[in-house]
Amino acid sequence: MSVADQELAARFAKALSHPTRIEILVFLASQDSCFFGDIHDEFSIAKSTMSQHLKELRDAGLIKGEIETPKVRYCIHKENWETARRLLSNLFSLFDGKEVIC
Repeated sequence: MSVADQELAARFAKALSHPTRIEILVFLASQDSCFFGDIHDEFSIAKSTMSQHLKELRDAGLIKGEIETPKVRYCIHKENWETARRLLSNLFSLFDGKEVIC
């Protein structure tokens, strides 16, 4: 795995490091797209907290947000989703079938 791939995998992993962000991704993966208010209605957290979680996912590239004044529509960023799947799968497969003695 190249250094660039390692950094990208770490960026994806950081975005996935909170249970609420995982929940948001699961919710968005079940939708074609969704407005902020609809996402917020699914979770019992403050709007500012939801905004921060969405920002982390967007900054990592796992979701996209498109402004449709006065709302923001979010969806899974499919290309980056596939990249994350490939990189993290490659990382976890490094130890497949190996006997580890520690």
